[in-house]
Amino acid sequence: MSTRVIKIGGRAQGDPALAVALAAAAAAGDRVCVVHGGGDEVSQLQRQLGAEPTFLNGRRITTEGDLLVVRMVLSGTVNKRLVRVFTAAGLAAVGVSGEDGRLLTCRLFGDGALGAVGEPETVNPAMLHALFAARLVPVVSPVGRFADGRGCNVNGDDAAAAIAAALGADELLLVADVPGVLDAAGACIAQLDGEGMTALIEGGGATGGMIAKLESARRALDGGVTQVRIGNIGAIGNPAAGTTLVVHAHERRHR
Repeated sequence: MSTRVIKIGGRAQGDPALAVALAAAAAAGDRVCVVHGGGDEVSQLQRQLGAEPTFLNGRRITTEGDLLVVRMVLSGTVNKRLVRVFTAAGLAAVGVSGEDGRLLTCRLFGDGALGAVGEPETVNPAMLHALFAARLVPVVSPVGRFADGRGCNVNGDDAAAAIAAALGADELLLVADVPGVLDAAGACIAQLDGEGMTALIEGGGATGGMIAKLESARRALDGGVTQVRIGNIGAIGNPAAGTTLVVHAHERRHR
């Protein structure tokens, strides 16, 4: 039985094929943990409330006031909607957040330029193991807490990578709106190693959200995740689809 962490962005969530693909993966015997985003809906509500969302390298700058919106949208609206859709497709889905069961305890991301944004420092997977044992599918909202108890926004890719490492997952799949990491001609790159990921980020070949995905993929691999892929919904059921990310022994960074 394999353990798979599947991160789904906001746009993929509206595709009817998503729930079908996840249900098939669970029916095949995989232990599946879903981590979701929902940034477009967060931005929409921010604008309705008179604030303009801002980003830095694909990660949302989050004030304390913004965090209330993030929690409301991700842990409330998006999480419970996904649980409803997945349950209707036959998945025994349970919605939780990184704030539940001390799942995600975070440190301030970077130099604090993003505000109330956390980077997972410790992951307590006990709750997830208990849900797996009960044959349930965790659906995780990426909101965590700092060590002092304050809440924080966590980039969904960062949360998924940390959870995958803590579970010793066989695969982390980052579901994107594209079939994988694309080259300059728009073709999907079949495989990227650590040097290739670095070159794409530093050379400008990767921008915005893809930078966050590549950085998170690298952390997951360094944390012991067996395989990381970036692909579209079709990659959930097709192990050959998407871009497979690897690090060679000489590239590995020990945490």
